[in-house]
Amino acid sequence: MPGETSAQPPAGGVSPEVFLAMGREVLAAQAFSQLLGATLQALSPGHCELHLPIRPDLLQQHGFVHGGVLSYVADNALTYAGGTAMQVPVVTSEFKINYLRPAVGDLLIARARAVHHSRSQAVCQCDVFVVQAGVEKLCAVAQGTIAALPARQADAATPAASA
Repeated sequence: MPGETSAQPPAGGVSPEVFLAMGREVLAAQAFSQLLGATLQALSPGHCELHLPIRPDLLQQHGFVHGGVLSYVADNALTYAGGTAMQVPVVTSEFKINYLRPAVGDLLIARARAVHHSRSQAVCQCDVFVVQAGVEKLCAVAQGTIAALPARQADAATPAASA
């Protein structure tokens, strides 16, 4: 059915391992992602799981993970989900995040999925979990619209612009 992503094979018939490696190359080209220490744990068309170890320098004054860090993991995971669903270079058009509880723990996990996509945009959702003592707790939810880059911009896009 058009717009469904769960049963699609990776782009161009590549193996799931090669698809994940390609996604990791894009993440490695993003200096900000490297600064934060994000890692891409899972990637398939329309789905993404991004991890970020929590460090003291990512906390705000009350000892919780800063909201900007939560927004980063949600935004990047949403963009991966949308880009892999559409299988073209993309950027975030807009997104909204709801903070549900303070993120206190050892690791952030952002799991995003494309809910619907066309050739020009994808609507995606993301759940952000904090892991403390091996237990995941939902700390934020986000929804966003991911837009395909116009052809002339996509041709000039670097891998960093694709996620």
